[in-house]
Amino acid sequence: MSFPGPNQPPSNGGGNKPNGGNNPFTNPFSRNNDGKNGGSGANGNKSNGPRPFWQSPWLWVVVVALLAVTMFQLFAGAGSQTIDTKDGMQILNGNTVEYATIVDNTQQVKLKLSSDYSATDPDTGRTKNYGKNVQFYYTYAQSAAVVKAVQKADPAKGWTASMQQTSIWTYLLTSLLPFLIIFGLFWFLMSRMGGAAGGMFGMGGKKNSGKLLDGQTPTTKFSDVAGEDAAVQEVEEIKDFLKDPSRYKALGARIPRGVLLYGPPGTGKTLLARAIAGEAGVPFYSMAGSDFVEMFVGLGASRVRDLFDEAKKNAPAIIFIDEIDAVGRKRGGSGMSGGHDEREQTLNQLLVEMDGFDNDTNLIIIAATNRPDVLDPALLRPGRFDRQVAVEAPDLEGREAILKVHAKGKPFVPDVDLHMIAVRTPGFTGADLANVLNEAALLCARAGAQLIDNRAIDEAIDRVQAGPKRRSKGMALDELRNTAYHEGGHALVAAAMNDTDPVTKVTILPRGRALGYTAVMPTEDRYSMSRNQLLDQMAYAMGGRTAEEVVFHDPTTGASNDIEKATNIARQMVLDYGFSEKLGAIKWSDDEQSDLGALTHKYSARTAEIIDEEVLKLVETAHTEAWNVINENRDILDELVRQLLVKETLNEKELAAIFANIKKAPKREVWLSDEKRPDSDIPPVPIPDKLKKSAGLTN
Repeated sequence: MSFPGPNQPPSNGGGNKPNGGNNPFTNPFSRNNDGKNGGSGANGNKSNGPRPFWQSPWLWVVVVALLAVTMFQLFAGAGSQTIDTKDGMQILNGNTVEYATIVDNTQQVKLKLSSDYSATDPDTGRTKNYGKNVQFYYTYAQSAAVVKAVQKADPAKGWTASMQQTSIWTYLLTSLLPFLIIFGLFWFLMSRMGGAAGGMFGMGGKKNSGKLLDGQTPTTKFSDVAGEDAAVQEVEEIKDFLKDPSRYKALGARIPRGVLLYGPPGTGKTLLARAIAGEAGVPFYSMAGSDFVEMFVGLGASRVRDLFDEAKKNAPAIIFIDEIDAVGRKRGGSGMSGGHDEREQTLNQLLVEMDGFDNDTNLIIIAATNRPDVLDPALLRPGRFDRQVAVEAPDLEGREAILKVHAKGKPFVPDVDLHMIAVRTPGFTGADLANVLNEAALLCARAGAQLIDNRAIDEAIDRVQAGPKRRSKGMALDELRNTAYHEGGHALVAAAMNDTDPVTKVTILPRGRALGYTAVMPTEDRYSMSRNQLLDQMAYAMGGRTAEEVVFHDPTTGASNDIEKATNIARQMVLDYGFSEKLGAIKWSDDEQSDLGALTHKYSARTAEIIDEEVLKLVETAHTEAWNVINENRDILDELVRQLLVKETLNEKELAAIFANIKKAPKREVWLSDEKRPDSDIPPVPIPDKLKKSAGLTN
């Protein structure tokens, strides 16, 4: 059982990906899925260009012919049994030979006998029949005796002899062709695996350095980047510089050489980079950071050089490196070989290239990452990535603007209000909002509806937040009641605390991996949390487990996710936020992972014990607060459960009616972080009416 908390900063991950485009740097061994040379988009339409040489039918005809010759040479003598040299010389000097052939350059004698030859194996004592066709090999010292014996061949006695020499080409083919075939297969497999990595060991892919979008420049404009007005404003001058650099140079201004776009996944970092190139009308070279890192040291650095060389030829241009943290992480001193050294060499080459072009190059480097904190400081210094632009989750106005963009081409019923959808989706990124409208359209199409209605949008929001709805037909009634009390405990405690957000929905219909779902959504965008707000979050996180304990005296495993959430909040309060009286306002979570994978701490074992004690104290305090709320409002909890068992889902209005007479939790004592510090009774200054009016708080 799980419940979504209020607006939290989104987790790290990838952003929007650019659309595929023309790729003039084609590797003949790679599968091109996004360029016109070998394919078009994801469909991979065939082009009219020449095939790679390994696809030529004549090449395979030659290979098959060589294989046939090799197999013939290898198995031509398969009917002859090889015998010892000593036995062969005895047969040669005997009277049973019908025909003898000396193959001089392989020191081989082939004999055709008038009767089967048999010999006893000295090791096993068994007699083996070798048949009438036998062969043996002789050494260089024995060659004179062999020739002398063969020269005695007398047709009158019924046998003849001949001298042969194997062709040098046949000899070379039989000796070298198997190795050539193995090497060819290895080359073929490596080139297919290398694909975008540039063919065999990356050697064939130097021209696969970057990808140019269709028509050399993207068609994306700033108008397509909704909800990120601040970020667009920060990069607007880059567009102006690329279009008219003389205006800036006349004032002695130096445009930033590099721009780092950072923010949560799905906020539109890649889209913004493409929009800059589209507005400026310049070529857009796009490459992922992971494309630079290969197994073999030096290949990533080579790709960096090729990418910059190609971009300089087409300047003014923009180079975009997505997920730059894959190659730009802080360098360490482990001395370990392999991918670590390759990544560092690639990073060093990137640093050199960014220093190697002057202000007249008209080349802008744009990079995107979700983790700016892990980047090497050398990348972020002035002269490289001069400007760092935050691309955050949009605010209310931004979400509404994004919804308007993604609502184009979708038919809605008249009462659908995009503003209200934006109000109900705080913390959602542009990708989340696009997914909401797309899910709503899919749900309506599945139901055969012609227009998208509010019910479909409600379900789509729940699907994005908590996963798709699962059927509960197989759930036992006792377990269904247990789930109702669990979710009711979350909702009751959240409604009773003083610094929580409104409870907007409670359901006992399973979603995703959860058996129930409680939505506690903020009414406005929030960028920080107070200590009391975090404590309230922990309290209603423990509300489900506490309700099970109070009602059934037998808690279930369904609260594992809730306990994890409460523990994480408590640990952050102690380690990151300084909300511990014993440990003070010190950041203790400066944990670093060593090169060997072990976590190292910058505090003592005794401090670690105190941290554990403080975390336990916070969680147990929240547990107690939840217990008291449920005991004080047991009648309200029971009523909530009755309605949940009947209706399965309760909305905000129904919940407000149930919680009308709820007994609120007592307010906590003033926290001073240290009892010795004096308290202050002076209130904060009031918020000016002008600010209230601009925020829409007054008429």
